[in-house]
Amino acid sequence: MIIKQFKHPVLFYVLSTLLPWSCWFLAGYFSQVQPGSDLLTLTYSGLAFLGLIAPNIVALLLIIPVEELRHDLVGRFFKFNGVKLKYWLMAGFFMLGSILAAQAISLVFGFSVNQFKLAGSFSFTSGVFPVWFLLIAAPFLEEMAWHSYGTDCLRSRFSLFSTSMIFALYWSIWHFPLSTINNYYHSNLVESGMIYSLNFMVSIFPFVMIMNWLYYKSNRNILVAVIFHITAGFFNEIFQTHPMSKVIQTILLIIFSVIILLKEKDFFFRQGQCNIQNNIN
Repeated sequence: MIIKQFKHPVLFYVLSTLLPWSCWFLAGYFSQVQPGSDLLTLTYSGLAFLGLIAPNIVALLLIIPVEELRHDLVGRFFKFNGVKLKYWLMAGFFMLGSILAAQAISLVFGFSVNQFKLAGSFSFTSGVFPVWFLLIAAPFLEEMAWHSYGTDCLRSRFSLFSTSMIFALYWSIWHFPLSTINNYYHSNLVESGMIYSLNFMVSIFPFVMIMNWLYYKSNRNILVAVIFHITAGFFNEIFQTHPMSKVIQTILLIIFSVIILLKEKDFFFRQGQCNIQNNIN
């Protein structure tokens, strides 16, 4: 089975950490040296983007030498047969539903109805890159790495539940150097308070579980994961959402992930390689 060909998890994750972190800590340094300098802004923006691309380069270097993996990658990205409509709809609109539901629940606790209004600006900047570009490019590039090689190399050794938990822990730590880059989303998150920083880290666990559930239910279609990730960032930015509503959203994601976990225990806890076709229903 193709999943057995993903043989280098340690190499993938070590390089996918060291390379981005090297770029991002440098970017963080340059962003703090002389804020407002065009040259330094260009420098740290380039370094930040290079760090984002690095895991893709690592994945491709591991995939290209293996013929089966090359064919598998092309097939998972460009073929759409076998993916049920409900999974496309969930990928596109689940996160919208979760943030709207969270905002509605927050009204009970006295938070403003203005949260449902469209935001006039984004909550962060991204150097020389438009924020809308990063909201699309970052999820696309991340999932092209995580779901071209990263997730499957773990899944070849662990159950889907363990794979999701291991990756979620890794991913929450992987973002850390981005908090050093002046006025980036993660640095602003740190400044907003400990509860919201912790919420971001906690939210990754149910988010990854739901995304991987969709990914394997969709016959490992990478675009499903890409769309799910893009919509998560986009819909959490377009409204005047209070940060506490994002905490409520995390609770809703946890509840949903527990529901699918209990409903499909065998799907999540089966050890070793998964039979993809038997999991599509």
